[in-house]
Amino acid sequence: MYVLIGGAGLVGLNLAQRLVELDHTVAIIDVDANACRYAREQVGVMAFEGSAVSTEVLIEAGIRKADALAAVLRSDALNLAMVTLAKHYGVSHIVTRMRHRDFDEPLRISGANHVISTIDLAVSTMVNAIEYPQVESMMHFEQGQIEILKLAVPKNCDIAGRSVADVAQDAAFPSGSLIIGYQSHPHENLIIPNGNTILEPESTLLIVTKPGAVHEVVNFIEACR
Repeated sequence: MYVLIGGAGLVGLNLAQRLVELDHTVAIIDVDANACRYAREQVGVMAFEGSAVSTEVLIEAGIRKADALAAVLRSDALNLAMVTLAKHYGVSHIVTRMRHRDFDEPLRISGANHVISTIDLAVSTMVNAIEYPQVESMMHFEQGQIEILKLAVPKNCDIAGRSVADVAQDAAFPSGSLIIGYQSHPHENLIIPNGNTILEPESTLLIVTKPGAVHEVVNFIEACR
């Protein structure tokens, strides 16, 4: 894909680096000449010096051929303008960063497919890290309506040695939750388990659940004999 990024700050540069690693073609726009030079020399992407809300700069950067665009500029107002222009030029997939919640609806109305609140994401991640230290990571989907937890199977816990089907049928297993990933060892590949998969001690699980059931899931997994 050809991806256009507005903003060569910390987020923009790291996003560009990751996309390059995934073999996408990336162009970045920023008013800072030094940031553009860094993007070219250190990240290996095309960089265009100028305003990311200038139609001339956007056209020069190839917005008409862009498959996706990420607006990560320094203000929500600038991101809103870039999203609007991207929609005007027919970009099919538009992602934007949002700092203040007041911009959520305007950004979506203007054409953003995904609006990512950096503050909400950071706060939510910190709260989860404090409240659930045993959870290795937690991902949010559908505006927080779905959670995916990554956590280990402790030694001597009730589920160790049981099959996925047996666990799923356990009356204590939180309703609406599902084991969707299994890794028997850190050096092994993550697999999609079936009902016969045996959950070994110190293996790792991916479990999808609802936000209100996170505490129940953690307690269920950690219950010991």
